Amino acid sequence: MVPQGLLRGLFLALLVAEGSCGSKQEENLLVLTVATKETEGFKRFKRSAQFFNYKVQVLGLDEEWHGEDDDKKAAGGGQKVRLLKSALKQHEDKEDLIILFTESYDVLFASGPAELLKKFKQAKSKVVFSAETFIYPDRRLEAKYPPVRDGKRFLGSGGFIGYAPHLNKLVEDWKGLDSDSDQQFYTSIFLDPEKRESINITLDQRCRIFQNLNGALDEVVLKFENARVRARNVVYDTLPVLIHGNGPTKLQLNYLGNYIPRVWTFETGCTVCDEGLRSLTGFKDDTLPLVLIGIFIEQPTPFLSQFFLRLQNLQYPKKCTQLFIHNHEQHHQSQVDTFVKEHSKEYHTVKVIGPENHVENAEARNMGVDLCRQDPDCDYYFSLDAEVVLKNSKVLRILIEQNKLVIAPLVSRHGKLWSNFWGALGPDGYYARSEDYVDIVQGRRVGIWNVPYISSVYLIKGSALRSQLKQGDLFHSSKLDADMAFCHNVRDQGVFMFVTNQHQFGHILSLENYQTTHLHNDLWQIFSNPEDWKEKYIHENYTLALKGKLVEMVRKTARVSPRSPVLMCTGSLYSLTMPVTSWWRKWRTLASGPREITSRVLGGYENVPTIDIHMNQIGYEGEWYKFLLDYIAPITEKLYPGYYTKTQFELAFVVRYKPDEQPALVPHHDASTFTLNIALNRVGIDYEIFQLIPDI
Repeated sequence: MVPQGLLRGLFLALLVAEGSCGSKQEENLLVLTVATKETEGFKRFKRSAQFFNYKVQVLGLDEEWHGEDDDKKAAGGGQKVRLLKSALKQHEDKEDLIILFTESYDVLFASGPAELLKKFKQAKSKVVFSAETFIYPDRRLEAKYPPVRDGKRFLGSGGFIGYAPHLNKLVEDWKGLDSDSDQQFYTSIFLDPEKRESINITLDQRCRIFQNLNGALDEVVLKFENARVRARNVVYDTLPVLIHGNGPTKLQLNYLGNYIPRVWTFETGCTVCDEGLRSLTGFKDDTLPLVLIGIFIEQPTPFLSQFFLRLQNLQYPKKCTQLFIHNHEQHHQSQVDTFVKEHSKEYHTVKVIGPENHVENAEARNMGVDLCRQDPDCDYYFSLDAEVVLKNSKVLRILIEQNKLVIAPLVSRHGKLWSNFWGALGPDGYYARSEDYVDIVQGRRVGIWNVPYISSVYLIKGSALRSQLKQGDLFHSSKLDADMAFCHNVRDQGVFMFVTNQHQFGHILSLENYQTTHLHNDLWQIFSNPEDWKEKYIHENYTLALKGKLVEMVRKTARVSPRSPVLMCTGSLYSLTMPVTSWWRKWRTLASGPREITSRVLGGYENVPTIDIHMNQIGYEGEWYKFLLDYIAPITEKLYPGYYTKTQFELAFVVRYKPDEQPALVPHHDASTFTLNIALNRVGIDYEIFQLIPDI
């Protein structure tokens, strides 16, 4: 096995070798691109260029963009031709200078200048354009295109390479408007046989240099080899140098950009996760960024009290935290009111929108975002749905330090692939599984991932809300739910959404089977949300009992130590029985006589009738069985070696004893397999000493 330190050293050496200046021949290469704004797509392009040490000149930076109409239906792009024409004037006499012109917002470099120049010279043409599957913008010109035996037939204006004098000749006749089509202009030149031959233009028909993704998604796969990642065209068996997410393929480019160029490999893991971080180390509490947390309770949600407890325990100063709470459910009103009453003074500000305000989901989420957008002091907006169980109390600090415009912590359902992100979208705009989705959810690939959809919990920079995302309505759409509308609007502004799985953050509750018809509804969640049920109702020292600790033996009867309860704290034990006792109308009233006929028992007779409630009367028989099987059986088998039980039963019931009601029973044989004695009073409140003394 190669030592980890040596592997890192070899990787760094490889980086230096690949990013080095190269030969003098490569110094005669210049990359020109147009970018009027430094979008996240442009920054990605620039990083990939720097990785391979390309010399890039950016045209039109900070210039107002006129290339498309506001409705984005026009072809546009003439502004790029104008800027290129102006830039080429200073290079028109440099016969040895090779110039690559490319888009930037949706382009990645996958290899370096040496390979680019080699492939260009092998084409034996003075100018090489990228080639596409589809003809654009005028399909009527298809018949004028030269036929091809193998490869793509149509010109793509998103990337081309050539000698400076020939490129100057290519654009010297441009007299169009900024809003005119650059694609139409270059197509007209290429389809003119005389001009095509004079300038010596060919197309990169087999995608050796340029890979346009539109119409070619099935052709392109990732190729991992020797700590490198390339995009491979499986149809032509080529490794393109530039990848262009033209047309509606921006999301596929984002996927490829999670790996290329060497962003993530199996050998190195994530190589960019530590770039551009914002460290909070050394900041005093009162100088940390101000965060507005938007809390959304949109449907009946189990374990809400635990949700508020975790909110309280976040490792972030409460005086630097504002709360916006939208509670859509009357069922949860008392829990929200209790939290606000007890803790609102601890926070910077608290605003509550309750069910009486009749504010729907999308409108409420817009309200939360607006509170941060309109407050110049609001540095971050943290959206948090009540079904998210955040176990990592440092989540806010971790996300802020990643320094992204929009980022979400990965959370998923226990044992499921259901998570708060999608790796891809289908043609209908809904969920599609990306090749890496399962590996990311299950933690086999760890990093920061550019994805098309996030939900439930995410952090947005306040500065982004006041600039790129300044439109007032992010969550409404005539066809999409609020979460999908949000993601669509964010993508539409060229803002990347990231999800990180570098840490364990928590999970998402299952809400499908949650009912609110019981007094203690969470008790019925042992099937749907078993881990959360365990956390609430099973004492943290339960596992110690399985190791033989905290349990004493009295004449083969288990006794629980009062200071170290095994199964649950007294408060939880009290809650466990409350669903039974709350059905007080179902307590059976005893008739006279030693035996009693009842329809609840097979056969109809009880030898020793008691005041009790059967689990099947309150719909808790299945839950009780699972509780016995998962928690009581392991303790039993630990205490009584050789005894194994499946905890099957014919009757499961709770008996009530009161001094003035049924203080004792006649002597009888107790045929029960398990008898659990649970004190209904509360330790420290109703009594000070607690001990269960078995019958002897």
